[in-house]
Amino acid sequence: MLSMDAVEAARSGHPGMPMGMADIAEVLWNDYLRFNPANGHWHDRDRFVLSNGHGSMLLYSVAYLTGYPVELDELKHFRQLGSRIAGHPEREPDIGVETTTGPLGQGIANAVGMALAEKHLAAEFNRPGAAIVDHYTYVFLGDGCMMEGISHEACAFAGTHKLGKLIAFYDDNGISIDGATRGWFTDDTPKRFEAYGWHVVANVDGHDADAIRRALDAARAETARPSLICCKTVIGYGAPNVQGTAATHGAALGPVEAAAARKHLGWDEPPFVIPDDIKHAWDARDRGAGLEAEWQGRFAAYRRQYPELAAELERRMRGELPATWQAHATSAVDGIAAAAKVMATRKASQSALEAFAPQLPELLGGSADLTGSNNTLHKYSKPLTPTDAGGNYLFYGVREFGMAAIMNGMAAHGGLRPYAGTFLVFSDYARNALRVASLSGLPSIFVLTHDSIGLGEDGPTHQPIEHLASLRVMPNMHVWRPCDTVETAVAWRAAIERRDGPTCIVLTRQDLPHVPRTAEQVALIARGGYIVTNGDAAPAITFIATGSEVQLALGAARELEKAGVVARVVSMPCTQAFDAQTEEYRNHVLPAGGARLAIEAGATEGWWRYVAGRGTVIGLDRYGHSAPAKALFEHFGFTVEAVVAAARRLL
Repeated sequence: MLSMDAVEAARSGHPGMPMGMADIAEVLWNDYLRFNPANGHWHDRDRFVLSNGHGSMLLYSVAYLTGYPVELDELKHFRQLGSRIAGHPEREPDIGVETTTGPLGQGIANAVGMALAEKHLAAEFNRPGAAIVDHYTYVFLGDGCMMEGISHEACAFAGTHKLGKLIAFYDDNGISIDGATRGWFTDDTPKRFEAYGWHVVANVDGHDADAIRRALDAARAETARPSLICCKTVIGYGAPNVQGTAATHGAALGPVEAAAARKHLGWDEPPFVIPDDIKHAWDARDRGAGLEAEWQGRFAAYRRQYPELAAELERRMRGELPATWQAHATSAVDGIAAAAKVMATRKASQSALEAFAPQLPELLGGSADLTGSNNTLHKYSKPLTPTDAGGNYLFYGVREFGMAAIMNGMAAHGGLRPYAGTFLVFSDYARNALRVASLSGLPSIFVLTHDSIGLGEDGPTHQPIEHLASLRVMPNMHVWRPCDTVETAVAWRAAIERRDGPTCIVLTRQDLPHVPRTAEQVALIARGGYIVTNGDAAPAITFIATGSEVQLALGAARELEKAGVVARVVSMPCTQAFDAQTEEYRNHVLPAGGARLAIEAGATEGWWRYVAGRGTVIGLDRYGHSAPAKALFEHFGFTVEAVVAAARRLL
């Protein structure tokens, strides 16, 4: 009723799913789910994910009823400007929203990540007689989630990893926005999930509380496989004239049908009124406080017996870095700078990981079947397998989208810092999960290699052009494209220290030279853009470059200086970090006088604002060719000679 009333008040929303799954929610929240409404960050709470996020009012209604800090007036402002009661769930654990959902299928993938995090942390921290990491991950999903390809990627992976504490409820109502799904969705879903290695409870009456309990008990008894409970439900249950039809899916019922639903269900209360006895029956605050208190008692005993493990778990669940991190990271970067090695930045990334990983057991890596190319496996890596969840590296297979969303689930769970790799061009496959990470403020780290036409012979299908520009315009996404080993290490340090959003680290296939710097310049890399040469003189021209093109800018500057032209080189590995600097600093790096020339082997979009009408951009706004990298760079004008010629035209 609350969900229907909120959708009616907003005159917008999806009443059908909350009405169809309300009976399942009542059993789950009141009889099984372990949570404390007064502390949405309790480490060992069960996680719940609403993958069919269009039914967000079900989750917000339950949050209000169970005692989370959600006021009734907030429900009355569903989908309104400034309201946190959003049209699709937006991550806020304080009110029971574990992850942002809405793009269908990503929620179930997030849930896989959460269940995997629980299994890994349990393997790392639990001791005989002390199971202090011991919780379930529950998820609701619908036909749309099942149709999205990411559900295949994530659920097949979950079956392989035998995630026995993952329990999914499939809202099998046979309806999507376009109508009855039998015209376009005829999969045998139970057999599909059995083939993945899941335990399946089929043909459960989603409106029969006893049947739901029996299915849940069977799922919880199965510890070696994830469980899918297939619930036969009626979308819009209780709306007598439109239940079971698409009319209830994506629009308010309207006052006439809402009144008819009240009558049909025997609900006499006016909108948003919940009788005290019902509200009291739902109130989970006392029960939740007792559950957490019991766990805290066990954790206190665990702390006495295993003080170092307890402190480590608490640190990681708080998302804090070790007390020794700053000193260790500074020393590691200084060591990499002193080594001055020539190498591809993808290899430099592996070296940075090997310098940082011993300090950070929370790092959990992986790759979408490109481990040897992405260089994401370091010498301290240990595979995390179905039979050994204590490892710190996942082989995701060819599942870029699923991988990224699973990473987001692990990041949302807490206690882990997931990173994983693929080619930059294949970030397109994962893009919506990268967007959700940005929207949610999740600190996932995406390692994207083979960053330009420099990957060579694989050709234009694998050569990224528009990808850097498209990732940079994504709000709250930090994109680093380092030029050598030192910038790569600083990029990793920045990504690790970031807690409020994701980072893409974009890396070359080909070797790049070391750029000499002072200690002061090394410290300035973290600002996203800094002066590499000619920081004191007023420049006639300023080169702005990233990644492999910094060496071109340096070469061109040397040639121009032979002719008496003062040329400044600015390396800008992260435009987001640079844009966050003070105006004074930005104006110091990019002075008002002189011409400007930006250079990047990718789309020119985004660089014109740094050129600011005083120059041009050398980039690539067309697709590449299949050829060796050297030939491609020469063909497309990425040479010192071409940069010098462009600079002379500006001067």
